[in-house]
Amino acid sequence: MILKRILDITASLMGLVVLAPFFIIFAIAIRFGSPGPIFHKAKRVGKDGQEFRLYKFRTMVNNADKQGPGITASGDSRITPMGRILRRTKLDELPQLINVLRGEMSLVGPRPEDPRYVALYSENQRVVLSVHPGITSLASVEYRNEEKILQGNGWEKLYVEKVMPDKLTLDLSYVENQSLWLDIKIIVKTLLSLFK
Repeated sequence: MILKRILDITASLMGLVVLAPFFIIFAIAIRFGSPGPIFHKAKRVGKDGQEFRLYKFRTMVNNADKQGPGITASGDSRITPMGRILRRTKLDELPQLINVLRGEMSLVGPRPEDPRYVALYSENQRVVLSVHPGITSLASVEYRNEEKILQGNGWEKLYVEKVMPDKLTLDLSYVENQSLWLDIKIIVKTLLSLFK
């Protein structure tokens, strides 16, 4: 959809310009809070199964990906104090506007997943890879507090057997019914969920 791409470019450019002062503040807070880079570049699977690096503000200790799983469960000791604030408010996701501008993501679409979990998708579930992943989706609104759900020793089993399939069902519904109007509704729902 050409109109969707125009909206993505316009909104991501405007967002990056308007949010630039906040990016600087967050960058300083992250750097002083713990040693390491400002951005975390997570490996994710995008449209047509292509891997890309998803930008986030770093919310965990440096090299956290080498110290534990790719999914963060409740009470993860790798999360920094500043990281807790950024995660709770979802502000750590803002650098993904860069991914949108680069054409790797869209404002709205199925959330991009770690390759380790995409390998577990069924043939039907892989249909979500036919569109660009998004910064937000119905699944990300529904599972806004995912970390709180993933508690205890069996959190990864819970994610693979319950949470991930539920999210993929919502994402598949989006792929089948996508429209500019649906995107606008999801963006509004996302903004409203931030103030709950």
